Formats: sequence, C-alpha cells, structure tokens
Amino acid sequence: MEGGKIVVDASVVVKWFVEERYSGEALTIRDSFIEGLIDIAVPSILYFEVLNALKYSGAFGEDELKRIARILEDYQFTAYELEGAYAEKTVEVAMRKGITIYDASYVALALIEEADLYTADEKLLMKTRDLKMVKHLKDFEV
Repeated sequence: MEGGKIVVDASVVVKWFVEERYSGEALTIRDSFIEGLIDIAVPSILYFEVLNALKYSGAFGEDELKRIARILEDYQFTAYELEGAYAEKTVEVAMRKGITIYDASYVALALIEEADLYTADEKLLMKTRDLKMVKHLKDFEV
C-alpha cells in the first residue's frame, strides 16, 4: 500500500452511507481504500456500530441494512478481534483516557498498528488530544 495502514471508526464509515458533515472527507478515505492507496484496519465491532447507527438514523429499512451489511463485508477491511495484547491495550487506553471500551478499541488498534486513527467523534478527539495519531477526519490526506 502506498499510503500505509490507517484505522477508521464508525463515525467515519457511517458517513459513507448518510450525508453528514465531513461526508466528503469520509468518501475520500473510502475511495483511497478502494483504489489501493491505503489499507484500513478496524476492530471487529465496527460492523455492529455502523449498522446500529444506520438503523437508528431512521433512513434505512431492513432490506437496505442487509445490503449495507454485505457491502461492509465486501470491503474486506483488516478486522481485529479483541484478544491478547490488543485486548489488554484496549483496557489500558479505556481506563487511562476515561473512554468506553468501544472507543478505546479503535485507539488501541491504531497504537498497536502504529497507524493513524481517523474519527469525527469530537469527544474522543478531546479525550485523546495528547495522542498525535488520533486525527480528525477532516485532516485525512493520502
């Protein structure tokens, strides 16, 4: 991969399906991945979080959500299960930063993979502002 590996959270991937602030930047990440310019690593929970957010957006019915589940699977992200050193790092990050295990799983993955994490989650950005690899979606560059 030319641009290396990045981690994205659900706040980024949801914007691939729903027009929101920074959707254009989120689509740039998606297109860069599709074109093979970057690889995307995610915690396996990403799929649950994205589908849950889209369900509660009210913009999608059952059949559409099933189709989106297949699309997400087809992207073939490098997905990580919460186990071993990754699980331990996730707990460490959650406890030290005062964030959820869910959010910490993205931060810990980025730390372990020595990759940048892109998010649109303002609360996560504030609580991890001392970690230079946690970046706002709007700052993505290939």
